[in-house]
Amino acid sequence: MFTNQARILVICIFAMLLVFFVYQHNEQLAAVSGLFILMLIWGYFKEGPIILAAKHYHNNDFERAEDLLMQIHKPEWLSKKRRGFYEYMLGGICLKQHKFEEAERHYELAAQFPLRSANDHVAALVHVANIGLRQNNYEKAEAYLKLATRQEDKISAKMKDVIARLQKELKNRKAN
Repeated sequence: MFTNQARILVICIFAMLLVFFVYQHNEQLAAVSGLFILMLIWGYFKEGPIILAAKHYHNNDFERAEDLLMQIHKPEWLSKKRRGFYEYMLGGICLKQHKFEEAERHYELAAQFPLRSANDHVAALVHVANIGLRQNNYEKAEAYLKLATRQEDKISAKMKDVIARLQKELKNRKAN
C-alpha cells in the first residue's frame, strides 16, 4: 500500500536502523529490521501500489491511477490476484483514453486472472466483446459473449442487460 517513493523512504529508515542495531550489537532488532526490509522489497514485486491505484480508479481519478500503475515495471511478477486487477484497471483507463487495442489486450489478460467477483470477470469479457463488435470482429465478439454468459447465474441484473443488448446488436450487425 505504498508508492515506490514511500517504499524506498521506509526501506532507507529500516536500513539506518539495521546499521544502528548492528553497531549496538543488538542482533535481534537488527534481524527484525532486515526482515522488514525484505518484506517491503517482496511487497514491491508481488503487491505494488495496486491498492492505492484502485482507490484513485474508483474515485475516477484515472490520471493518478495510471501514474501509480506505471510505477510497476514488471507486472508479470505481481501476484495473481493483483495482476488481474492491474490489467482490469489499465483496460478501463485505456478505454477512457480511446486506446481500444490496448484496452482489449488488457481486458483479455484480466479475464485470465482471478478478479474481485464474477461480475468483474464478466465485465472484462463483455468489454472485449464490445470492442470486437465496434471493430467489426463479430466472431471474437460472439466468442467472448458466449464466455460471459457461462457465469450468468453469478452476475448482476445490470450486467445481464448489457450482455443482452450486445447480443442483440451483434445479431443485427451480422444480419446486415
